[in-house]
Amino acid sequence: MGLSNQEVNRYSRHLLLPEVGLEGQLKLKSAKVLCVGTGGLGSPLALYLAAAGVGHLGLVDSDVVDYSNLQRQVIHHTSDVGKPKITSAAEKLRDLNPHIEIIEHETMLTAENAFDICSRYDIIADGTDNFSTRYLTNDVCVLLGKPNVHASIFRFEGQASVFHAKEGPCYRCLYPEPPPPGEIPSCAEGGVLGVLPGLLGVVQATEVIKQILGIGDPLIGRLLMFDALGMRASELQIEKDPNCPICGTSPSITALQDYQAFCNSAAASGEPHAEIAAIEAAARSRQAGEVLLLDVREPHEWDICRIEGAVHVPLNELPARCGELDPSKEIVVYCLMGARGRKALEILKSQGFHKAWNMRGGLRAWAAEVDGAMPLY
Repeated sequence: MGLSNQEVNRYSRHLLLPEVGLEGQLKLKSAKVLCVGTGGLGSPLALYLAAAGVGHLGLVDSDVVDYSNLQRQVIHHTSDVGKPKITSAAEKLRDLNPHIEIIEHETMLTAENAFDICSRYDIIADGTDNFSTRYLTNDVCVLLGKPNVHASIFRFEGQASVFHAKEGPCYRCLYPEPPPPGEIPSCAEGGVLGVLPGLLGVVQATEVIKQILGIGDPLIGRLLMFDALGMRASELQIEKDPNCPICGTSPSITALQDYQAFCNSAAASGEPHAEIAAIEAAARSRQAGEVLLLDVREPHEWDICRIEGAVHVPLNELPARCGELDPSKEIVVYCLMGARGRKALEILKSQGFHKAWNMRGGLRAWAAEVDGAMPLY
């Protein structure tokens, strides 16, 4: 396998680097890399790997392009709204570099398909936004002996590392247990600075290329943390945990598991959450004020849109302001998507509000079931 004249011209700036050269570019051409996710992190990651000439680039995604993606997921364009993300991404990558192969896996990565998909690639790059897929990606990489190039983002901060159990710690060495459900808001609830995934996705692409070429100092055993507001980067050393359940000296995890159940286990105990559908909450609220609608979102979210007649008490103020509410009234609490509403419900129950419910799906459910004209964010 060599390079065509066109490829020599395309990759000439790589070929001029002694650390890459022709031999390195041929390594890139023969490499097989899987990008898990084609969203905020996956967009710059896949674009730069394709531009660099990674010869076999796999994509895993089951989502569709939405207007709210376009602020940060730069591989997708306005004309792609409604398309499968994987189709949109593959089109851009093939147009960017027709000399490489793009393999589309239009599915979620699951315990059932992870071995089959990941075993076809040399390096796995995790650009996901949920804990269940992060733990799944880690575990399949450990069991297959493959490097997991990881990044995550939230609001104005991001972090990146390379988890490779053959040479250092894995993701479980750093995070043995997932946080309780709802403890850390998703980007859809907490927001994210649009340029931040670009920065961290490029770090991922850099680490993937270094792994392929065998050059530089990889982020194995190191967690790079980036603060966009302070424009500061710091580093945390990660030690391999001898008691790690999957990469330790006596591993207890030898097969993939139910990762949704694993990440939701923190909510398995205790009283089930009382929930009500948005359309039912709307019907009850119209009955001569029988139901109080309690909005626990942040003030800047309240400014974007609100339900007429609702009372606004931000979640962090609720414990101190429960005295402003009438415990004899039925209360329906809501946030944007439901997670903060469940926390608010726990606070109300602990303060003696026994006729309280959380609106299932939050304000997004209200917009879908009750008020289609409400702006969504």
